[in-house]
Amino acid sequence: MKLPARQLLLDGLPQFGFFADSLTDADGRDDCSCDAFGQPRSALAKAMQYKQFQYFGGMSERFIFGCALVDLGYCNTVFAYLFDTASGELFSRSVKRPGHLGMSLSSSPLSGVSRFQAGDLTVEQTYDAEPRCKSLILHIGDELSLTARMPETGFEPMSLCTRAGYHGWVYANKTAGLALDGELVWRGQRHDLAELGAMGHHDFSCGFMRRETWWNWACLSGIAHDSQGQSHALGLNISTGVNETTYSENCLWLDGQCISLASAHFVFDAQDVLKPWQVSTLDGRVQLEFTPLGLHKEKLQLPLLKSHFRQIFGRFEGRVEIDGACYTVQGLTGFVEDQFVRW
Repeated sequence: MKLPARQLLLDGLPQFGFFADSLTDADGRDDCSCDAFGQPRSALAKAMQYKQFQYFGGMSERFIFGCALVDLGYCNTVFAYLFDTASGELFSRSVKRPGHLGMSLSSSPLSGVSRFQAGDLTVEQTYDAEPRCKSLILHIGDELSLTARMPETGFEPMSLCTRAGYHGWVYANKTAGLALDGELVWRGQRHDLAELGAMGHHDFSCGFMRRETWWNWACLSGIAHDSQGQSHALGLNISTGVNETTYSENCLWLDGQCISLASAHFVFDAQDVLKPWQVSTLDGRVQLEFTPLGLHKEKLQLPLLKSHFRQIFGRFEGRVEIDGACYTVQGLTGFVEDQFVRW
């Protein structure tokens, strides 16, 4: 049974489980959970330990792009990228600021606006409840300009809160497999997202996460075909690591319907992530091979923050099976991630 899609906290404590829809209030900073010795978090601990991520991405045959707004409490960071599958070129920009400088984030994936501005980098993510839609406006100087809309009418998001550590928790709201419209301007050339056949995905996550954690994540959005050759919108979200206590966030979307999946398994060479990956779920519903085309990476070793992040762009081949029906995945663009972080 799914929880009502209202607020995240009830009487000061997070509600664990799947929600019926995106939350109208996902702000969990007033959490009253106690540690193993009965002590609640101090105001300083809440300010330093509460994390938020809001990531908007898109994929097409030609381009893979994404933009993330990240608030770690003691600092914030933004990264944006565009990967050209034709040339193998990666254009990216990353900015880090102390505290919340330059950034404001919506507390709901259903309604609100998140913004960041620094120098020639401007980001705005908008969440509209009526009609249901997420959008991204991104400008990086004269090199990159992007306006993308992802209508979500009739779409079923993955909306879940799980424990993380003894008294931590993570709320995750994710979507994938949705058609995009809008415009990409890349070095003076205009590209219509609908004409490119671009499809989008979004990740809204927040909570008191483990001080040290890791994850592998696979995401794709595209068109798969059934045994009769019929086309179906497919989105995939599977991961291991950060969000694996009791409930699993692993799921796929088939024509807008969210379908839960079992635990995921990633087989890859950690010393050479540009070799092919095997991505599957233990229920056998997902069997994919991922062939890398490019890599975005960052390694940090700072007093409060240590991170080794690798996001690999490429193509998926294989199949997914739902209720006895098999859907072929043939050359769909997407990405996988390998991340270690101590924050």
